Amino acid sequence: MAYDVFICHATEDKEAVASPLARELADRGLKVWIDDVQIKLGDSLRRKIDEGLRESRFGVVILSPSFFTKRWTQWELDGLADRELSTGEKVVLPVWHNVDHDFIAAQSPSLAGKHAARTDGGISRVADEIIDVLETPSITAAEIDRVPRTEQEEIAHLRARPPAWEYLY
Repeated sequence: MAYDVFICHATEDKEAVASPLARELADRGLKVWIDDVQIKLGDSLRRKIDEGLRESRFGVVILSPSFFTKRWTQWELDGLADRELSTGEKVVLPVWHNVDHDFIAAQSPSLAGKHAARTDGGISRVADEIIDVLETPSITAAEIDRVPRTEQEEIAHLRARPPAWEYLY
């Protein structure tokens, strides 16, 4: 994949969250897709966004009151959620900005059930949580056919905690 993360956000959250987070992640060595860097004059918005969604390992979704009023953000989230459902792997990395659990649950019960980073802890803390996900090897239930044999396999397995993981020990 060409990018580590795709940053999905409402324009109203660009200055406070999306751009600082993109800079922080890029400064830490991640390849970040964000609209104002990748989309150039004359580009097709839909094609460039589709390319970013397709070529990014994860989608960092900045959930805010503005996010839920935009069609583009919903469309981007739909694409990320579809990838997550079809592959069975974690794709959507939610970030809550000026919202709480009740607000998210009222908008999207499925998003409310996901652990989210919160901007009230600072952009650096959000970046730490994203980096932690990228550094954790992914494991899917289909890959688990034996007891982990190496320390790295065990760590990855314990972090992923797939169905019936405890019975492999």
